[in-house]
Amino acid sequence: MPHSLPRPKAGDIVTIGEERIRVIHDEEQIAARVLELAREVAASEPRDLLVVPVLKGSFIFAADLLRAFYRVGLLTEVDFMILASYGAGTTSSGQVRVLRDIETEVRDRDVLVVEDILETGRTLAAARDLLRARGARRAMTAVLLDKKVPRAANVEADFAGFTCPDVFVVGYGMDKAHAYRELPFIGEILPAE
Repeated sequence: MPHSLPRPKAGDIVTIGEERIRVIHDEEQIAARVLELAREVAASEPRDLLVVPVLKGSFIFAADLLRAFYRVGLLTEVDFMILASYGAGTTSSGQVRVLRDIETEVRDRDVLVVEDILETGRTLAAARDLLRARGARRAMTAVLLDKKVPRAANVEADFAGFTCPDVFVVGYGMDKAHAYRELPFIGEILPAE
Protein backbone atom coordinates (compact mmCIF):
# COMPACT_ATOMS: atom_id res chain seq x y z
CA MET A 1 0.00 0.00 0.00
CA PRO A 2 1.44 3.43 -0.93
CA HIS A 3 2.24 5.75 1.92
CA SER A 4 1.83 9.49 1.99
CA LEU A 5 4.89 11.55 1.21
CA PRO A 6 6.15 14.39 3.38
CA ARG A 7 5.14 18.02 2.77
CA PRO A 8 8.55 19.65 2.74
CA LYS A 9 9.15 23.31 3.46
CA ALA A 10 11.38 25.73 1.58
CA GLY A 11 15.02 24.85 2.23
CA ASP A 12 14.35 21.17 2.95
CA ILE A 13 16.17 18.53 0.92
CA VAL A 14 14.14 15.49 -0.09
CA THR A 15 15.13 12.34 -1.90
CA ILE A 16 12.77 11.22 -4.65
CA GLY A 17 13.83 8.17 -6.59
CA GLU A 18 17.49 8.69 -7.42
CA GLU A 19 17.38 12.48 -7.08
CA ARG A 20 18.07 14.81 -4.19
CA ILE A 21 15.91 17.91 -4.52
CA ARG A 22 16.20 21.14 -2.52
CA VAL A 23 12.81 22.80 -2.08
CA ILE A 24 12.90 26.39 -3.30
CA HIS A 25 9.17 27.20 -2.94
CA ASP A 26 6.84 25.00 -0.90
CA GLU A 27 3.12 24.39 -1.36
CA GLU A 28 1.99 27.16 0.97
CA GLN A 29 4.28 29.77 -0.60
CA ILE A 30 3.08 28.85 -4.09
CA ALA A 31 -0.62 28.91 -3.15
CA ALA A 32 -0.28 32.34 -1.51
CA ARG A 33 1.63 33.80 -4.46
CA VAL A 34 -0.79 32.40 -7.04
CA LEU A 35 -3.68 34.09 -5.22
CA GLU A 36 -1.71 37.37 -5.17
CA LEU A 37 -1.07 37.02 -8.92
CA ALA A 38 -4.79 36.53 -9.51
CA ARG A 39 -5.46 39.76 -7.63
CA GLU A 40 -2.79 41.58 -9.68
CA VAL A 41 -4.29 40.39 -12.96
CA ALA A 42 -7.80 41.36 -11.80
CA ALA A 43 -6.52 44.83 -10.83
CA SER A 44 -5.40 45.33 -14.45
CA GLU A 45 -9.14 45.29 -15.30
CA PRO A 46 -9.01 42.83 -18.19
CA ARG A 47 -11.89 42.86 -20.62
CA ASP A 48 -13.34 39.64 -22.05
CA LEU A 49 -10.29 37.75 -20.79
CA LEU A 50 -9.01 34.66 -22.57
CA VAL A 51 -6.37 32.70 -20.66
CA VAL A 52 -3.93 30.75 -22.85
CA PRO A 53 -1.68 28.34 -20.94
CA VAL A 54 1.35 27.19 -22.91
CA LEU A 55 1.58 23.43 -22.39
CA LYS A 56 3.00 21.31 -21.01
CA GLY A 57 4.88 22.87 -18.11
CA SER A 58 2.28 25.47 -17.14
CA PHE A 59 -0.65 23.11 -16.63
CA ILE A 60 -0.60 22.98 -12.82
CA PHE A 61 0.14 26.70 -12.43
CA ALA A 62 -2.60 27.54 -14.94
CA ALA A 63 -5.17 25.35 -13.18
CA ASP A 64 -4.44 26.93 -9.80
CA LEU A 65 -4.38 30.43 -11.31
CA LEU A 66 -7.76 29.88 -12.98
CA ARG A 67 -9.31 28.77 -9.68
CA ALA A 68 -7.74 31.80 -7.98
CA PHE A 69 -9.30 34.05 -10.65
CA TYR A 70 -12.70 32.70 -9.65
CA ARG A 71 -11.96 33.42 -5.97
CA VAL A 72 -11.13 37.06 -6.77
CA GLY A 73 -14.20 37.46 -8.98
CA LEU A 74 -12.51 37.35 -12.39
CA LEU A 75 -14.33 35.20 -14.95
CA THR A 76 -12.39 33.95 -17.95
CA GLU A 77 -12.38 31.64 -20.93
CA VAL A 78 -9.52 29.21 -21.50
CA ASP A 79 -7.82 27.74 -24.57
CA PHE A 80 -4.48 25.97 -24.87
CA MET A 81 -1.36 26.24 -26.97
CA ILE A 82 1.65 23.95 -27.36
CA LEU A 83 4.86 25.53 -28.60
CA ALA A 84 8.25 23.90 -29.21
CA SER A 85 11.72 25.22 -29.77
CA TYR A 86 13.73 22.19 -28.71
CA GLY A 87 12.75 19.36 -31.06
CA ALA A 88 14.50 16.17 -30.00
CA GLY A 89 17.53 17.92 -28.51
CA THR A 90 18.27 19.57 -25.21
CA THR A 91 19.20 22.98 -26.58
CA SER A 92 16.84 25.40 -28.25
CA SER A 93 16.83 25.57 -32.02
CA GLY A 94 15.98 29.25 -31.78
CA GLN A 95 12.83 28.70 -33.86
CA VAL A 96 9.46 28.35 -32.14
CA ARG A 97 6.93 26.04 -33.76
CA VAL A 98 3.21 25.92 -32.94
CA LEU A 99 2.34 22.27 -32.30
CA ARG A 100 -1.18 23.02 -31.07
CA ASP A 101 -2.87 26.33 -31.69
CA ILE A 102 -5.82 27.90 -29.89
CA GLU A 103 -9.23 27.68 -31.51
CA THR A 104 -10.72 30.80 -29.90
CA GLU A 105 -11.05 34.19 -31.61
CA VAL A 106 -8.88 36.80 -29.89
CA ARG A 107 -9.71 39.95 -31.86
CA ASP A 108 -10.50 42.88 -29.50
CA ARG A 109 -10.09 40.70 -26.40
CA ASP A 110 -7.59 40.76 -23.59
CA VAL A 111 -5.47 37.62 -23.62
CA LEU A 112 -3.23 36.31 -20.84
CA VAL A 113 -0.49 33.89 -21.92
CA VAL A 114 0.48 31.64 -18.99
CA GLU A 115 3.94 30.02 -18.85
CA ASP A 116 5.74 28.06 -16.16
CA ILE A 117 9.15 29.71 -16.48
CA LEU A 118 10.63 32.66 -18.37
CA GLU A 119 14.24 32.02 -19.44
CA THR A 120 15.27 32.83 -23.01
CA GLY A 121 11.84 34.33 -23.67
CA ARG A 122 11.47 32.77 -27.12
CA THR A 123 8.24 30.85 -26.53
CA LEU A 124 6.63 33.58 -24.44
CA ALA A 125 7.46 36.25 -27.03
CA ALA A 126 6.27 34.01 -29.88
CA ALA A 127 2.91 33.38 -28.20
CA ARG A 128 2.42 37.03 -27.25
CA ASP A 129 3.36 38.30 -30.72
CA LEU A 130 1.12 35.76 -32.46
CA LEU A 131 -1.89 36.85 -30.38
CA ARG A 132 -1.14 40.52 -30.96
CA ALA A 133 -0.94 39.89 -34.71
CA ARG A 134 -4.38 38.26 -34.53
CA GLY A 135 -5.85 41.45 -33.09
CA ALA A 136 -5.86 40.91 -29.32
CA ARG A 137 -6.69 44.16 -27.54
CA ARG A 138 -3.97 43.35 -24.99
CA ALA A 139 -1.65 40.34 -24.99
CA MET A 140 -0.38 40.04 -21.43
CA THR A 141 1.93 37.44 -19.95
CA ALA A 142 2.03 35.65 -16.59
CA VAL A 143 4.85 33.35 -15.52
CA LEU A 144 5.30 31.41 -12.33
CA LEU A 145 9.09 31.74 -12.38
CA ASP A 146 11.20 34.52 -13.85
CA LYS A 147 14.78 33.31 -14.28
CA LYS A 148 16.96 36.41 -14.54
CA VAL A 149 19.25 35.22 -17.33
CA PRO A 150 20.11 36.91 -20.63
CA ARG A 151 17.05 36.81 -22.88
CA ALA A 152 17.16 35.69 -26.51
CA ALA A 153 13.89 37.58 -27.11
CA ASN A 154 12.78 41.04 -26.04
CA VAL A 155 10.16 40.08 -23.45
CA GLU A 156 9.50 40.52 -19.76
CA ALA A 157 6.51 39.11 -17.91
CA ASP A 158 3.63 41.42 -17.07
CA PHE A 159 2.94 39.26 -14.02
CA ALA A 160 5.59 37.06 -12.36
CA GLY A 161 5.26 34.78 -9.36
CA PHE A 162 8.83 34.36 -8.15
CA THR A 163 12.34 35.23 -9.27
CA CYS A 164 14.12 31.96 -10.00
CA PRO A 165 17.79 31.29 -9.35
CA ASP A 166 19.80 30.15 -12.36
CA VAL A 167 19.40 26.45 -11.55
CA PHE A 168 17.46 23.56 -13.08
CA VAL A 169 14.07 23.34 -11.38
CA VAL A 170 11.35 20.69 -11.29
CA GLY A 171 7.93 20.28 -9.73
CA TYR A 172 4.62 22.06 -9.96
CA GLY A 173 4.37 21.09 -13.64
CA MET A 174 8.04 21.39 -14.56
CA ASP A 175 9.92 18.23 -15.43
CA LYS A 176 13.16 16.42 -15.99
CA ALA A 177 12.57 13.95 -18.85
CA HIS A 178 8.81 13.91 -18.06
CA ALA A 179 9.34 13.12 -14.36
CA TYR A 180 8.63 15.23 -11.26
CA ARG A 181 5.78 17.30 -12.76
CA GLU A 182 3.47 16.08 -9.97
CA LEU A 183 5.56 17.47 -7.10
CA PRO A 184 3.50 20.06 -5.19
CA PHE A 185 6.59 22.22 -4.66
CA ILE A 186 9.32 23.74 -6.83
CA GLY A 187 12.78 22.35 -6.26
CA GLU A 188 16.32 22.32 -7.55
CA ILE A 189 17.84 18.97 -8.49
CA LEU A 190 21.12 18.71 -6.59
CA PRO A 191 24.26 17.01 -7.89
CA ALA A 192 24.86 13.44 -6.71
CA GLU A 193 26.84 13.21 -3.50
